Amino acid sequence: MTDYQTLREQLKSLIEGIPYQTANLANASALLWQELGDLNWAGFYLARDGALVLGPFQGKPACIRIPWGRGVCGTAAATGQTQRVENVHDFPGHIACDCASNSELVVPIRFGGRVAAVLDIDSPCFSRFTEEDQAGLEGFAAILEEAWGSMS
Repeated sequence: MTDYQTLREQLKSLIEGIPYQTANLANASALLWQELGDLNWAGFYLARDGALVLGPFQGKPACIRIPWGRGVCGTAAATGQTQRVENVHDFPGHIACDCASNSELVVPIRFGGRVAAVLDIDSPCFSRFTEEDQAGLEGFAAILEEAWGSMS
């Protein structure tokens, strides 16, 4: 069981006073990779030019560009709602960047009233992510949202 309060405190200590978006997101993905079990991908897609573009991550090589509204990440971005998917193979329009992924959790990160990025976490296990994981990772993303404007 993940201690999300400690995870959030670790994230705060890593990014506090650091104005570099790439470095902060790289450390955030490394922290998730280190602390969460049964993952095969943890990272970010950034809103760029009407799509989501691959950002810092841990795991196998990934899709570089995801259209807004397509797949789990694109749906989270378009709706502004977290997507917790127990079986990605049942998700309409799922984009299989890694055929080993079976469940996924995607949390939108907002800045200036718009989705600026998504936190994407994949697992080879079906039904890997619980309501507790969702709430914990939404809190994790909220820390990044607070710091987003100070990062370049």
